[in-house]
Amino acid sequence: MTISQYAREHPRLVDAALVALLVCAAAGPTSLNSDLSGTDNLSWRSAVPLVLLGALALLWRRSHPRAVVLVTAVCASAAGGFGYLVTPLLLAPLMVALYELAVLVPGRTLRRYYLGTTVAVVVSALVGDDYGYPWLLTVLNPLLFLLLPVALAEATRLRHAYLAAVTARAEYAERSREEEARHRVAEERVRIARELHDVVAHHLALANAQAGTAAYLARDRSDQVPRILTELTGTTSAALRELKATVGLLRQPGDPNSPLEPAPGLGQLPELTAAFASAGLDVQVTVEGEARQLSPGVDLTAYRIVQEALTNVTRHAATSTASVRLAYGTDRLTITVSNDSVPTASAAGSPGEGFGIVGMRERAHSAGGRFRAGARSTGGFTVATELPIRS
Repeated sequence: MTISQYAREHPRLVDAALVALLVCAAAGPTSLNSDLSGTDNLSWRSAVPLVLLGALALLWRRSHPRAVVLVTAVCASAAGGFGYLVTPLLLAPLMVALYELAVLVPGRTLRRYYLGTTVAVVVSALVGDDYGYPWLLTVLNPLLFLLLPVALAEATRLRHAYLAAVTARAEYAERSREEEARHRVAEERVRIARELHDVVAHHLALANAQAGTAAYLARDRSDQVPRILTELTGTTSAALRELKATVGLLRQPGDPNSPLEPAPGLGQLPELTAAFASAGLDVQVTVEGEARQLSPGVDLTAYRIVQEALTNVTRHAATSTASVRLAYGTDRLTITVSNDSVPTASAAGSPGEGFGIVGMRERAHSAGGRFRAGARSTGGFTVATELPIRS
């Protein structure tokens, strides 16, 4: 246990020790006065009652700091008026009282009490000086030693204010980190929600088209139905795998069932077009420029935009063909997905509305790219996006 902790836990015991110490210290100034004055009239017996009264008043310095300052100032002034040289030991009770007042009541009140007590002690010491003490000691002792506790209390107050400010900044920084963490979690959940939308919408639309194709072929060309149903099984299995991988993003890092499959990218574009071909949509892919390695985030974004755009063609356009153009530039990749048919009546509102377009636009912007989608003047619909090669 430190001294400060012990003092906080036993304030009365500390105060009693302080009073005893100050009373015992009163013998020092009396010996000095006897030597300087050349007389035995100023003995320690005359000084002890004044020191004792001032020291006992310190027991109430926390509850009544102003009154204690006045009492100790009267005792110090009386000692100076009786002819004692005002030394730091005689001023000790007043110094302690001024320190407590400076800690509890800083500002204008403290300055008034300091000036008032200093003037009273100096004047009484000068008036009671019948023994020719050095006037510098008579004046400078009260002036400087009464200023010392005020300065120490101000330094203590500034230190406490600094510590409070540091604590407040640390708490604010902690709250900011927590808010930033919550914000990032919310952003991650929105991203996962978009991912789930793309996965579910694509595979359900594809499965619906494959089921419709199987039902159509069952009437006239039943020999092709098993192949379509096999592809439908593969589509639903792929949907389940991607759903498991996407929902697995919500797991904690230490979970044993976290997905290990890499995120899809343009490298899986042949498998994607083959799946759409089984649903009756012929997709022509053209590549312009030298194919370059994309960063993982941009690669996933490019794949999802192509997937969502082709899914929208399957769901909303009365056509069996679509084209995908990948144009590699110096630092950007341009993706264009287009078809030559107008949207069917099943598409609600204009072609540019819906969560699919919104999701593609958000994906492109989050990767640092640009996105546009709209109907062509010659008929059909085009989705185009520009993505940076490296995110």
